[in-house]
Amino acid sequence: MSVSAQNGTKVDNEANGVHGKKRREWRVEVSRRARQTYNPLRTIIEFMDIKPNPKKSLIPLSIGDPTVFGNLKACPEIQNAVIQAASDHSNNGYSQLIGSKAAREAIANHMNRAQHSITPDDVYIVNGCSGAVEMSIVALANPGQNILCPRPGYSIFQTVTQALDIEMRQYNLLPDQKWEADLKQMESLIDENTVAIVVINPSNPCGSVFSRSHLEDVIALAEKYFLPIIADEIYEHIVFPGKKFYSLAPLSKNVPVLQCGGVSKRYLAPGWRLGWIVINDRGGVLKDVKDGLAKLSGVPLCANTVIQGALPAILKNTPQSFYDEVNGKLHRTATVAFEMLSEIEGMKPVMPEGAMYMMVGIDLTLFPEFKDGLAFIKALVEEESVFGLPGECFCYPNYIRIVITIPEEKMREACERIGVFCANHRSNTAVDHADSDDPPCK
Repeated sequence: MSVSAQNGTKVDNEANGVHGKKRREWRVEVSRRARQTYNPLRTIIEFMDIKPNPKKSLIPLSIGDPTVFGNLKACPEIQNAVIQAASDHSNNGYSQLIGSKAAREAIANHMNRAQHSITPDDVYIVNGCSGAVEMSIVALANPGQNILCPRPGYSIFQTVTQALDIEMRQYNLLPDQKWEADLKQMESLIDENTVAIVVINPSNPCGSVFSRSHLEDVIALAEKYFLPIIADEIYEHIVFPGKKFYSLAPLSKNVPVLQCGGVSKRYLAPGWRLGWIVINDRGGVLKDVKDGLAKLSGVPLCANTVIQGALPAILKNTPQSFYDEVNGKLHRTATVAFEMLSEIEGMKPVMPEGAMYMMVGIDLTLFPEFKDGLAFIKALVEEESVFGLPGECFCYPNYIRIVITIPEEKMREACERIGVFCANHRSNTAVDHADSDDPPCK
């Protein structure tokens, strides 16, 4: 700004063309972050332009929302806790930015059943587990740096990192080893710009549950290179008979861990959008990160306060029988799908050990008319109205992810339709498939 020599008034030099030109037409540009934000699930599905067979009802094995089919419902104790919280006018306003003290104390007490070291000051309440993942990444990584994520893995990590100019380097999960991480390949991805390792356990999309020894091997690698771990444990309590879930943080002596969790999956309420980050610091190395998380919490102001108000009662009063019933239903449906799909030549299901999903391989050499898995799945939807997410959504082509939250009888029908489709298209002449022009995993 300058001062007029005649009357002393301030003049905007830039507006008058001294330092720039005024706009003379509309030119509103999208931001780089918005332009770069990419959700592979949505983008790939839109690219496929799927139209189900109008003569057959659609069986959507693609939707990761356990409430869709109506066979899985929150129990009365959960619902009543929310009703009571909504009736209490004290939950109508803003909470502390990082969450109400009562809700954070409840989460800390819940975590301390296994860890015995968490305080309310270690807990940050956010908008859903996806929000927890995003905030953890933003707090740790700058543009140009990289984090290690599993392949196949949940797409939110790709969406967040790409939007922020953070590189996502993918370490492989091995289907013939119950989707354990390829640790040698993981180590080869680490360089001076690596700032964190992401572990999703139990896994979306694989349904795997890591053993204690495997988690300890991952921790040892993180310790070797002084890397914190972001542990996405939203499915921590959905584990099938014969398997045990080990939370990563209690196993770590020296590696700091950011645990991401929430109410969406265990309590069958993803729409309530309440998640959390629990900081498991080691040696005080996350002090600045905790300060950063507190500052980042000022952007959304706070998470859903009614659900925060209900959270202590939800965590305390939900009976074990509710969890057992949900896990039993999921395990039975998964078993049905695995057994039926295993009988179909060309299908290679991997039996899940937890979570809500199953990965099914497609042996494309037996289906030469389809150039890739996307074409296979597109035709499956158009002919049989059965839709699972293509593996390309998780950077893992020639696989399909199906949900196991569907009622058992619907799963049987879906598998029968898949069997009919495969029988109609299977060839006795195996062929190789060249690379396609379909959208890559960015």
